[in-house]
Amino acid sequence: MTARHAEAAGGRVTMKPMGFYLWLDSEVAWAQGTYEYRPMGAAVIASSDLFRRRDFDPRRRPNPAGTAVYAGQFASLGHLNAHLKRQRRPRD
Repeated sequence: MTARHAEAAGGRVTMKPMGFYLWLDSEVAWAQGTYEYRPMGAAVIASSDLFRRRDFDPRRRPNPAGTAVYAGQFASLGHLNAHLKRQRRPRD
């Protein structure tokens, strides 16, 4: 699903069998994911942090703020975290 489709759906994404979906806001990052076809649930972290498997809770539903931007689908936590690192502003 493209970001345009996600926005048209109110920022909600229907899960495909595997992968991670990411939303970014100025302060936090939201992710929803599955691993080996098992739902991992959702996680929310500070935008300056990286996701870990233990951050995900199957009882938590993704609820990014209305100002959050859908950043895409990623194959693994490694790909997701690499994207977060690239999005960060370099420090002076």
